[in-house]
This record gives sequence, structure tokens and C-alpha cells, in this order.
Amino acid sequence: SEASENPQLSSLDKTDLAFSEGSQSLYKPEPLEKVLNGNLRVLVLILTTDFFQLSERAAMDASYVQELDGILKEARTIENHLKQKRESLKQRFTVIANTLQS
Repeated sequence: SEASENPQLSSLDKTDLAFSEGSQSLYKPEPLEKVLNGNLRVLVLILTTDFFQLSERAAMDASYVQELDGILKEARTIENHLKQKRESLKQRFTVIANTLQS
């Protein structure tokens, strides 16, 4: 066979060649449709798993956005409250300063 004709083949190549020659009679190729259906099922499973993982991630991201939106609203409320307090204090200090100057 090929192994005896080509002395450069390594012993591993010779073993592989001998194995493949001996196992050819045992190997029966599956119909292409069966292989494609099996591959299609695996692909659908992978895509479905990825879809659900992305959906879960999107839901988590949406909840984070809602949480951050709530924090931002609260921060704006506090900022407005502090601005009102500052204006009130300015007015008080102005009254005190005017009283002290009189």
C-alpha cells in the first residue's frame, strides 16, 4: 500500500493509514440529510441558548437602567432642594447683614 511505497511516512502515519484501511469496511457513511438534520438541531440548540442568555442580559440591563434612572431622579430632587436651601440661607444672611449695618 501507500506506506510501503513512501518510506518518508512516519510510524504514526503508517498506523493511521493501516487503521483507516482496515476500518473502511466497518464505516458506513450516514445519509447527508441525517447529518444535516443533526447539525441543524445542534445549531438551533446553540442559537436558542444564546438567545435566552442575551434576553436575560437585556432584562438585567433594563433593570439597571431603571435603577440608574431612579437614582438620577433622586439626585435631581436633592439638588433642587439644596438650591432652595442655599437661596433661603442667602436671603437670611442678607437680612442679618442689613440688620447689622443699620
